[in-house]
Amino acid sequence: MQPDRKDRIVATLVQPTGPAHTRVLAVGAARGDLNVPNDDLVGPIDSSDEWIRQRTGIVQRRRSSKHIGAVDLAVEAGEEAIAKSGLDRADIDGVIISTVSNVAVTPSMAALAAHRLGLTPAAAFDISAACAGYVYGVGQADALVRSGVCKNVLVIGAEKLSDVVDPTDRSISFLLGDGAGAVVVGPSDHTGIGPTVWGSDGEKWDTISMTSTFEEYREAPGVVAWPTLRQDGQTVFRWAVWEMAKVARKTLETSGIEPGDLAAFIPHQANMRIIDELAKQLKLPETVAIARDIEMQGNTSAASIPLAMHALLAERPELSGGLALTIGFGAGLVYGAQIIELP
Repeated sequence: MQPDRKDRIVATLVQPTGPAHTRVLAVGAARGDLNVPNDDLVGPIDSSDEWIRQRTGIVQRRRSSKHIGAVDLAVEAGEEAIAKSGLDRADIDGVIISTVSNVAVTPSMAALAAHRLGLTPAAAFDISAACAGYVYGVGQADALVRSGVCKNVLVIGAEKLSDVVDPTDRSISFLLGDGAGAVVVGPSDHTGIGPTVWGSDGEKWDTISMTSTFEEYREAPGVVAWPTLRQDGQTVFRWAVWEMAKVARKTLETSGIEPGDLAAFIPHQANMRIIDELAKQLKLPETVAIARDIEMQGNTSAASIPLAMHALLAERPELSGGLALTIGFGAGLVYGAQIIELP
């Protein structure tokens, strides 16, 4: 018979605790080395520069040369973020990379990037949350630091979407670009990252998806084409505009912030019409700067929010220290939003 618990000597577990608050300390970016204008893509989709501009607001997208992979972009963006943070590399003990374009199912891109960045033995792992992935990463980094599990965490969104695009696919091929954005999340003496509001709608799981599975390709390589991205554009547009406006409002409410308190609105760079409609739905005052990086960068999925933040701060450095509403949404359908203090 086992002795009663109260009669046993039970060891007391130690549970770490961390700082009460966190913030984004710095942001870094890496953009594809190639400028790809609309005219370079319109032939295979029987379209025009005007059609792409009207539907998406994209003038060009940045893509990477064949020898530059997503992990190379991740390392470049991470280097800038680390340098700007002023931290010693030994003080960064966590690396999170959000990506849907890792060329290897395993091992993680984060483990290789951590090694190349000189961050070993930092904990390193990838997450797959598509266009919401950066927000998911910041939410996890915030929790890891505040719980005392990590001292500082490098969060990177890194994509080389040109590797998974069919140039003849009229639903998505002209949207996608390559790049990486990185931030360092660390302790703060005040709240610099608000609550993360996140979720998913798996009923629409296949609205943005691969054209086939690797298993299907393996079983019929001559019949099934190499898997690439595609989407149901109209369904995505309606969901993004109407449902994400609700998520954005909830994020403001949960954080105790009014639209007029914001310095910037930095949504996932999915489509210029979606960005403008969300701003309209939220009734953002003219004082709020709106990130529109998609015009020259294209849609870079998990990388788009930190890339847009980097570009906005480069253009308007006076926004530093202000509050920004960030919101990501995409394949899954998954979404996430939070308000941060801009570094």
